[in-house]
Amino acid sequence: MKRFTITSLIGLAFTTPTFAAETINLDEIVVVANRIPQSRDSLIGDVSVISREDIERAGQSTLTELLSTQPGIEIDSSGSIGSDANVRIRGNNAQSTVVLIDGMRVSSATAGKTNLSQILPDQIDHIEILRGPASSLYGADAIGGVIQIFTLKGKGEPKVSVSAGLGSHNLRDVTATVSGSNEKTSGAFGVSSLTTNSISRLRVNSGFDSENDPFRNLSVNANVNHTIADDHEIGAHIYISQAHLETGNRNLPSSTQSLQQIFSVTSKNKISNSWLSNLTIGESTDNQKFEDAYGKSAYRTNQRQIYWENDLKVAGGRLLLAFDQIADKVKSDINFSNKSRSNNGYLASYILEQGAHAYKFGLRRDENSQFGGYTTGNVGYGYKINSNWRTTASYGTAYRAPTFNDLYYPLSDYSSPGFPYTYEGNKNLKPENSTNKEISLTYDQGHHRLSATAYQNKVNNLIVGTNGTSVDAPSNVGKASIMGLTLAYEGWVENFHVRTSVDLQDPKNDDTNKVLARRSKQHGSFFIGQNLGKLEIGSEVVASGKRYNDPDNEIKLAGYALFNMSAKYKLDDSWSINARINNLFDRKYALATTATADYRFLPDYNTLGTNIFVSARWSPK
Repeated sequence: MKRFTITSLIGLAFTTPTFAAETINLDEIVVVANRIPQSRDSLIGDVSVISREDIERAGQSTLTELLSTQPGIEIDSSGSIGSDANVRIRGNNAQSTVVLIDGMRVSSATAGKTNLSQILPDQIDHIEILRGPASSLYGADAIGGVIQIFTLKGKGEPKVSVSAGLGSHNLRDVTATVSGSNEKTSGAFGVSSLTTNSISRLRVNSGFDSENDPFRNLSVNANVNHTIADDHEIGAHIYISQAHLETGNRNLPSSTQSLQQIFSVTSKNKISNSWLSNLTIGESTDNQKFEDAYGKSAYRTNQRQIYWENDLKVAGGRLLLAFDQIADKVKSDINFSNKSRSNNGYLASYILEQGAHAYKFGLRRDENSQFGGYTTGNVGYGYKINSNWRTTASYGTAYRAPTFNDLYYPLSDYSSPGFPYTYEGNKNLKPENSTNKEISLTYDQGHHRLSATAYQNKVNNLIVGTNGTSVDAPSNVGKASIMGLTLAYEGWVENFHVRTSVDLQDPKNDDTNKVLARRSKQHGSFFIGQNLGKLEIGSEVVASGKRYNDPDNEIKLAGYALFNMSAKYKLDDSWSINARINNLFDRKYALATTATADYRFLPDYNTLGTNIFVSARWSPK
């Protein structure tokens, strides 16, 4: 990426701002940092929030596009809309991020990650992102951080909202929601549909692989909460996302069918003025079916979950005591030698604020049926220098559990004439483990919020999925170090809303001194918007430096800068029109490639060129 792009972003982040008429919500409540509601200005942790207003303003049709504008996050994908995508926080693996929807984990126990590309933003109220180690709160896999998605809930008077949009590649998006509440009951129901002809998965100009890969998704979200007595509430929630992606051609048809589903019931009880109890019981499902000319395969993960949280006011602070159980069960036509596992987690976290000082202590013990016991912890300190400036420091440990594919994938022969090759899981794999140190400085005076966070994360027993031999298997190899600095700003300069972030990082394999695959050393984003009465306009830049597709750093992926524009016009109190142009200058770029050191001629995975989306929304008061 050209040097001036990063330099410009840094300059914009730290330009001395002038007084503005707008203010940032200082009382914003965040849950993801400590699993209990806490004011954002008192957090010890690197957190950002994507509000419902941000989602509507962006007008984007995919969750991964929305996340790519956030500090510390990089995205790579294997092709067209709906294709498998990897979301990396602070240069870590996609399997090192915990994703929750309304407090419930949703992921594949075989692949070890969440298919975020198939979650539509239309049913999302807001998103909270925690960067840094969080295993002491969330257990396995939270090395890079946590993404918590909150779906739309019922609030206030009954409300109906309907939107419909059209875009490039015959993209059609329709959403309808209804929500509301009274003194005792609240509820919401929504349904969203997205279809598109999309683009071809691979960047080729002719032949079978040049055909478009159609994608369709149908999502349903429903929840209800009822107060059965003073300070006692019960609720139920269901979320379903069904998707179908065509990736083949006329002669070699290929498709992927996906189902992500969550069902949960909750009980929130105020036992006393100093004791709040929250109990969640539910199950999440990740179902993947693949079909091509070579046959069919299916992977289904069921995760039964119990989370009992007790928020206690003690000794001037807040003590969180919780029990967290996850039981995974895999159903597949692949004959895994083990198809179930369970994990019991016991955690305690204490938060104390005394004047200008804040303290945080966390400890968690996991008992896992696969690899035994594991203990993680976190300690943090915050100091309020004055009414605007605050500094924090923390140290935490985390770990990532091997997936079912890593451990139990059966011996499979993929040999071809002259090229012997077999693959098998490794039952002797150990969990990855990490230690993270970070320090931050924040300036917040209502009109402007500015932060700088420096961190160092060391990962041991790094799990590598292949070892490059003809008898292949995953293995624990060496160590990785990720050092970085995240700079972020949001506020108002004159009457312009500005949001920008820059990440400078050094993600490397300590044994080879090579940059970790598909990670850049610099990436960032910049947004500027203005409200002109009934018209809101915005411009956005998302930029990244060069990356390497392979661990040996032989296949280079060039840096890029994408320019996007958005506009919203209010026709009246009920109707509004949104428009968005992505990749305005039709930049050709790749997030991943099929090329290897021996076969450099193989094509890149495709990305969208210039594309337009226009929608109308009806939401009467």
